[in-house]
Amino acid sequence: MQPVRKETRKKVLEKARRIVVKVGSSLLASVEKGLHYEAFSRLAKEISELKRQGYEILLVSSGAIAAGMEKLGYKTRPQSITQKQATAAVGQSRLIHIYENYFSRYQQKVAQILLTHDDLSHRRRFLNARNTLLALLELGIIPIINENDTVVVDEIKFGDNDNLSALITNLIEADLLIILTDIEGICERDPRSHPGAKCISLIEDIDVDMEGVTGGSKSQMSVGGMVSKIQAARKASRFGIPTVVACGTRKDILHQVLKGKEIGTLILPKMRTLSSRKHWIAFNLKPKGEVIVDEGAKKALVQKGKSLLPSGVLEARGSFDRGDSVSCLGPRGREFARGLVNYSVQELEKIKGLRTGEIEKRLGYKYSDEIIHRDDLVVL
Repeated sequence: MQPVRKETRKKVLEKARRIVVKVGSSLLASVEKGLHYEAFSRLAKEISELKRQGYEILLVSSGAIAAGMEKLGYKTRPQSITQKQATAAVGQSRLIHIYENYFSRYQQKVAQILLTHDDLSHRRRFLNARNTLLALLELGIIPIINENDTVVVDEIKFGDNDNLSALITNLIEADLLIILTDIEGICERDPRSHPGAKCISLIEDIDVDMEGVTGGSKSQMSVGGMVSKIQAARKASRFGIPTVVACGTRKDILHQVLKGKEIGTLILPKMRTLSSRKHWIAFNLKPKGEVIVDEGAKKALVQKGKSLLPSGVLEARGSFDRGDSVSCLGPRGREFARGLVNYSVQELEKIKGLRTGEIEKRLGYKYSDEIIHRDDLVVL
């Protein structure tokens, strides 16, 4: 979908046919009441109706740990990693069984997809995951996607399902991301502590510091707060995808959003978007180190779209090898780009500051003239 600022909300949203819907734990469960079965029922009914109308829907759903807590009789969320993993293992089968039960009432088949960050950070696995999801859509099956909490640790963790949903939009080239939460949308202040807080109807440029006007509150059952939803919308916007953050307890919320009703917050995509591969470099890969460059190199990368040459490198830090993702920092230490590096940290320390013609003389070999080629570089 191409970002067009002059279009009305209705015109922006009516173009969407392939949609990623993210639903959080706060809608599906609570500590006090356990799983909210009416929420599962409502989602299944509405998504099935949209499917019959020709929409392609992928559901990113939290709730495995919450489902496991209910089955195990836990009253508080487990704290240790192993307890969370064990609880998620119990809950994952329970969660998909609930979805299968409710979707089957509308003769709709579903499939469970469990992912870790590793699955989307390796290009081949990324493409395999995309092919699987596209095959499911072609078969008329609704994928229900969740982070694989049974094996996840910090090194392979997405962070939260808001982030996962944004990465899925790029993975399957969606037209729209809808994030359902338990408040009206993105508000100027946290509505839980400021009941009169106004919901922001439209955000034209997500790079405006929205995190400064949102609270960081989150329920005991939920990992992500409003900040994570803004970060997810920012990722989607860089791929040219609009995002709607809306209240999932409203009746027929998905139908209302797709009809262009003035509910929730619509975040428009960026005018200048990233290709799928560059989006993958920017947001799917976790940098393994840092390359500090001088002001001239930074200007060449940001303003002129040039490749990074060894002459502009001041320092290399971290533990990275050829082909790894690295953060590019300016002389003041602020990250401004990410890219795939052509030399290891040890090699880069030896050739930093040199002209390209001096690389082979210093190392005895040369992979490339560029430290990071512009095709492998994303300015953030």
